[in-house]
Parts: sequence; structure tokens; C-alpha cells
Amino acid sequence: MTAFRAPTREMMFTLQHVAGFSEMAKACSYEDASEDVVAAILEEAARFAGSVIAPTNVIGDQTGVRLDSDLNVVTPAGFRDAYQQYAESGWASLQFDPEFGGQGLPFSLAIPVQEMWHAANMAWGLCPLLSQGAVEALSENGSDQLKQLLLPKMISGQWTGTMNLTEPQSGSDLSGIRTQARPDGDIYRIKGQKIFITWGEHDMAENIVHLVLARLPDAPSGVKGISLFAVPKYLPDASGEPGERNDCQAVSLEHKLGIHASPTCVMSFGDNEGAIGYLVGEENRGLACMFTMMNNARLTVGLQGVSISERAYQQARDYTLERAQGTAPGEQGVSPIIKHPDVRRMLMIMKTLTEAARGLAYTGCVAVDYANTESLPEDIRARFKRRMDLLTPLVKGWCTEIAQEVTSLGIQCYGGMGFIEETGAAQHYRDARILPIYEGTNGIQALDLIGRKTVRDQGQAMTELIEDMRPFTGSFQRDCVLTADRQAKFDQAVAFLEDATRVVLERGDDDQFTGAIAFDYLMLSSTVTAGWLMLKGATAAANDQADQSICAANKLATTSFFIDHILPRCSTHLSAIRSGDDAIMALPEIEF
Repeated sequence: MTAFRAPTREMMFTLQHVAGFSEMAKACSYEDASEDVVAAILEEAARFAGSVIAPTNVIGDQTGVRLDSDLNVVTPAGFRDAYQQYAESGWASLQFDPEFGGQGLPFSLAIPVQEMWHAANMAWGLCPLLSQGAVEALSENGSDQLKQLLLPKMISGQWTGTMNLTEPQSGSDLSGIRTQARPDGDIYRIKGQKIFITWGEHDMAENIVHLVLARLPDAPSGVKGISLFAVPKYLPDASGEPGERNDCQAVSLEHKLGIHASPTCVMSFGDNEGAIGYLVGEENRGLACMFTMMNNARLTVGLQGVSISERAYQQARDYTLERAQGTAPGEQGVSPIIKHPDVRRMLMIMKTLTEAARGLAYTGCVAVDYANTESLPEDIRARFKRRMDLLTPLVKGWCTEIAQEVTSLGIQCYGGMGFIEETGAAQHYRDARILPIYEGTNGIQALDLIGRKTVRDQGQAMTELIEDMRPFTGSFQRDCVLTADRQAKFDQAVAFLEDATRVVLERGDDDQFTGAIAFDYLMLSSTVTAGWLMLKGATAAANDQADQSICAANKLATTSFFIDHILPRCSTHLSAIRSGDDAIMALPEIEF
């Protein structure tokens, strides 16, 4: 089983030359985020991920978590120690406000660092992922008093955070939430049950702050009547330390296909007097407050798709370099299987999709930093807000979809041994399967892309994205790095995206049609955008704008492969979009 080694040079290249981190840092006045500082942070994060977190991955998968007789979750060996080192080393505070103990670095710098955590151990990495989202929701919506009460401990990593949305009768449709919040002076008493609560209970940190959606007694029906509350596991005492145990607990754990070491809890609030909660934001505006956390989580779940793909690729690559079988074309005697063309095909798909997804994820997160920088002119911020909103479903949807393909190919590279748990290849496949479901299924992401992000603004954000691709099309490029036929393929893919967008705008008021073609539009948009970013990176490398440690020939090879073998998928997606909903909806329900 291969050790994990974070690809820091590739991460640095993608951050700087594909996502445009340096330009953003200068424009947004992140003076401390120099190239040397970024490189040092990534190198130290790589060491920590490889030596401290990664060794917990296999034991975590094998032993899982358990609920003891006192309803406390016991995590696998090494998890608590790894988390304590993580918090004490300051990793939890990178991108947060210095007023509350953060380091004030860009959000997009924290992204490659988080990629390493998830690649090293995705189940473990979910704990800081949820905490990050909770901090951002409180930072954006909490009162000054609530921020002072909770944020310093959460930003330091001493306390963790969760998101409590789903209930047994209310999944993605939150209008059916039944958890109740009753005013009691300056606090609220919360009663109800939540399911699928990731890291809802654990022994790694001294306290857990649950962000809980609930209804006030006189709240309007539907999503307009939902409020958000911060419900700590232990109530802070007068000195801000964990005090009395609150009336909330995990009552059971789910048994899952993957991420065995991440406790997925059924949480019960208010079995006795009612769990004490503090209002976050305004009454009946809880869903809007929670979307701060959910949008962040959608980007970072997409990042998890990159992470697990990188881990699966590294393991498959190392195995195929060592495993000898058969005689490859042009070879004599038994050959390492990496020399066989079909194995090479699989590895190139894995490597190229992972690189492309990394570029897409980092670019989406750089847009977040632009959009959140108040000192920028309003028109620039508005443009990047549109870009951030547009790329969020692409990052979440496409990066998690390609993770299914990459981790499956990882098993295939092993052959029969990949189906054997001891090799470790199967764990990546099992762990990755939750990602298209998390934080709004990819079907929901696709509907969001069409409805909120394309039709609502009459295609403005998508038109701006296509405009940014123009300089890389054949009629505009002065320093084309592609062969003529590959350049024509890329140009055609951009035209496909334009065509598909026209179809979406023409029929955007037909819910059945848009629902039927939404996923293909998501995949088409993402594939073209990822191809553009691959070409952007290859061009930077070829024109000596990039760190020479990244070989221009390697970038051109993966970009050429993407155009030859991945980009043709766009024609299939466009064909499906043009076909519409007729065949999809033709069969009566009774015939299924």
C-alpha cells in the first residue's frame, strides 16, 4: 500500500498559473501571501499530511467509530492525537479573521492545504471541513456577542462545528423541518432530531458547536419559517471554557459504505428541558444564514473529489510501476504493466481528470477571495460574485463525478487485487461514493446551475465565462501550443457550450425540460471549463511564465490527452440536451 505524498509542485503551479492566485493576492491586498510564504506553507502541510494524518487512514477504515454506553463516540487510534497536533500547529486558523485569532490568509490558500488533509484521510478531514463552514456562517451572520463567545475557540481548533439540517422526514427539501425552538429569555430551547450529522459527536476536541435549523412557534410555513441556532455540546462558562453539558447527544451512528472513521450521527436535541441555543442572524432567516456554510461546503466537497482522486491515482501509479505481467508492445520479457497501452490509458485518464478538477476547484475558490474583498470596486466584486456562484455547482458536481471514475479505474489498474480490501484501492472507491450526494446531490447542483446561475441572470455569468475562454480559441491565440486539429476540437467545445446555453435560455421556463437536461448541462459546462483551464496551464508553462520545475512537455501531454479523450464527451452531452425530455419522461411510472 503506497504512502501518500502531496504533489506540492503541481498544487503550486495550479494555484499560481491556472487559478491566478498571485494576481488575486495583489489585487486583494494579501501582502503576507507571497510566493515564498505559499510554498513554505504547502511544503509543511505536505509533511504534516504525509507523516501525521495519512498513517491513520487504513486503521480508521478498518476499525471505524463506535458509540460507548454513555453515548460518547470513540474515534480510531491516532485520530485524536493527529487532530490535537493539527490544532496546536495553527492549521485550523489559516484563512480566518485575526480579530478572533485567525491568520488572515486567503481562503484559496487554505484550499490546497485542505486537499492534502482529505487525500491523507478523507474521513478525518471531514471534521475540519465542517468546522470551517460553521466558522464562516457565524462570522457572516452571528452577533458581535456570539462571535466573541464562540469564534476564538472554533478558529483555534479547540472546538469543532457541525451542520444540522436533515431530519428523518425532510432530506434535501428543508420545508418539512419539524425541530422546534422556543424562546426563553435571551436563549432558545431546541427540541427535535437530526440525521446524517457528520462528526456530530467525537472525542477529538473539547467542545462541538452545532448549527441547527429549527422553527419558532409562530414561524411561517415552509422554508421562510426556518431559523438558525448555535447549540454547543457544552455551554461556555463565565470564562469561555466548556461548562455544563447541554441537552443534546448522539443517539446512534449510521453504518456506511465508506468513510467508516467519520461518525455520521443521529442527533437528539432537547430530550429533557430543551437544548440551549443562541440565535444566529435574524429569526426566520436561518436558511439564508446556513447557505453561507453550505456554499463553502459545496466547494470543499468538490475539493474532496480532487483529493480522493489524487490518492487513488498515486496508489495505482505506484502499483503499475512495480507489477510485472505479460510482454508489452516493443518490450522483451515480462514488463511492468504501466508499459501496456490500456493500463497507460487508464492512468492518463486518472492523472488528467485529477489535474483538471484541481484547476477547476482552485479557480472557483480564488473567485471567492475576489468576491469577498470589500476594498475592490463594486463592479469587479459583482463579476467575481457571479463567477463564484457559477463555478460552485461545477466544482461540487464535476469534481465529485470524476472521483467516481478515477477511483474505479484505480481498482481496475490493480486487476483482481484491486477488489481485495488489503490493497487499499477499494477504500478510495467506497469513500468517494458519498461525494455526489453530500451538500445537495449533483442533480440539485445541476438544477441550481440552470435555474439560479444561468436562467435567472439571462446567462450573464456563463457569457462572461465564455468570454474569458475566447483568448484561448484558435482565432484569438497568438501563441497556440496545440496542434491545429486539437485547437479545432477545443474551439468546437466552446461552441457547444454556447449552443447549449442558448437552448437552456430559450426553454428555461419549462421545468420538466430543464430538469431532464440539467445534469448534461452541468457536465458539459464543467468539461469545457476544465479543458480551458488545462489549456491555460499548458500555455503558461510553454511561454515560460511558470515555475520551471513543472515541465512544459508534461503539461502539454495531459492537456492534449484531455482534448483528445475527455473533451469529446461534450458532444454526447450536447446531443442529450438537444434531445430534451421526450425519451426520459416517455415511460409511465407504472411501467418501472
